[in-house]
Amino acid sequence: MKFKFIAAAALLFSLSFSRQSQAQTISKEELTFLTSEWKGERFPDGRPKVSDDLVRRVKNISIEEAWVVLQNEGYNCQFDGNWKMIHTDVTVSGRALTAQFMPSRPDLEKNIKERGNKNGRSGNTNSWPIEMLSKGDVYVADGFGKIASGTLIGDNLGNSIFSKTGNGVVFDASARDLDGLSQIQGFNAFVRDWDPSYLKDVVLTGLNTPIRIGRAVVLPGDLVLAKREGVIFIPSHMAEKVILTAEFLTIRDKFAIQMLKEGKYAPGQIDSQWSDTLKEDFLKWLDKNPKELPMKRSDLDEYMKKRTW
Repeated sequence: MKFKFIAAAALLFSLSFSRQSQAQTISKEELTFLTSEWKGERFPDGRPKVSDDLVRRVKNISIEEAWVVLQNEGYNCQFDGNWKMIHTDVTVSGRALTAQFMPSRPDLEKNIKERGNKNGRSGNTNSWPIEMLSKGDVYVADGFGKIASGTLIGDNLGNSIFSKTGNGVVFDASARDLDGLSQIQGFNAFVRDWDPSYLKDVVLTGLNTPIRIGRAVVLPGDLVLAKREGVIFIPSHMAEKVILTAEFLTIRDKFAIQMLKEGKYAPGQIDSQWSDTLKEDFLKWLDKNPKELPMKRSDLDEYMKKRTW
């Protein structure tokens, strides 16, 4: 009986995934190829699954620190600014589930919707990505910057998104129902503008595919960090390095500021290559302030062995 239940569940999942894979998505093999630098766990559709721990920790790092690490590694097209948002103090962070929209034309929209309907999709195509969302995801959409009649969600879809993800959205497009969306506790939306119009002449052409958001490139599974300065997309395989480095820099700065306030070290000593004495004082400070560590001490120690101070 147990075996039959497992087999039935597996069949149901297989059918569900098959429907998803035919709704404007690329194949699992292609997505795995495009994100081949990622060596960890993946979702069934092939999207990299950055750990829940990193998803939690990325919220507390700064855009600037993440940007510096990525720039140093040659990732120069991961940030975009000039956003409007519901709340300036609510960070959006999580794994990207991507969608690409284009201006519609009758034959294109007809064919896409007919195929989607045959595979269990219903409604307008802007709701299709929502069906694929899971906890910790961020719905990231390239809506080609359309404002009037480019409103990808209103408060109804916003509530659905938040119930599935506990998260917000990033749209290179617009949204409507600002008052209603602002009542969703914990939800935030980074959009190009707000507009009262309904979505029109827009169709989904890519789901879980590489997309462009302004001057940034986004792959499915990238770690999204959206704050009032803008939005940065951290490649999944870079997530641990970016977060650990940013956390180290934050801790280092806290220690440095305290030393400067106490007059124990001069600015020139802090801002140049650290002496062995300064490093020893930092390690002693870490021992006395374990609550300042967002990571395991063993991970920090290992990181510091490899770092040039």
